[in-house]
Amino acid sequence: MTAHLTFIPFLSPAPCVCSNTQMAFRQGKSHDESSLYEYAIGALARRMRSVAELKRLMRRRVREEENGELMIDCVIARLKEQKYLNDSAYAAAYTSYRKDNEKLGKMRVISDLKARGVHSEVIDKAVTAAYGGTLEEELARQYLRRKRLKKPEAPKEVARVFRSLLRAGFTSRTIFKLLKKWDVDDEVLIALDSETSV
Repeated sequence: MTAHLTFIPFLSPAPCVCSNTQMAFRQGKSHDESSLYEYAIGALARRMRSVAELKRLMRRRVREEENGELMIDCVIARLKEQKYLNDSAYAAAYTSYRKDNEKLGKMRVISDLKARGVHSEVIDKAVTAAYGGTLEEELARQYLRRKRLKKPEAPKEVARVFRSLLRAGFTSRTIFKLLKKWDVDDEVLIALDSETSV
C-alpha cells in the first residue's frame, strides 16, 4: 500500500496586530501613568506580588524617562491606597502557603521572601506568626512524606535526604536529630556535619 502525499504550498501568515503591540511594549514603548497602572493590575491579577517585585516589573515597561520612577511611585501609592498591594499581607499569605502546603522550613521561607524584596521586619512578623507553635522536626517529617523520601539505607541516600531537608529550610540540628532516630551511622553524620560547617 503506498501513501499519497499532497503538497500544500506554505502560505505566510498575515501579520498579527497583537504580537506587534507586544513587541513594541517590550521595547520600551512610552507609557503614561494610567497604562502603567493597568499593567500593574494585570500583573497582580496573575499572582500576588511584593512591592519590590512589582516595581521591578514596571521598570522594564518604562523608558529611561525623567518621570519614569515618579510614575512607578504614583502607581505603587495608588495600589497601596486601594489595598491591592500590601507587603505584610503578601508575606503572611506566602509564609502560610509554603508552610502548610509545601511543608517548608522557616529558613527557606525567610530566604525566599528576602529575594522577593520584602523588608526584614515584615518577614519576621509573618514567619513568627506562621511558625510560632510549629515543631520543626514534625514539619520535617511531613516534608519527607510529601516528597516520598523514606528512611535511607546507604550513605548516598542519607546525604540526599540531608541535602533535601537543608534546601527545604530546616536547621542542621533538626536534620541530625531526625537522622539519629533513623539509626544512621555516626560516621556518615560526622561527614555530613563537616560538609555544613565548611
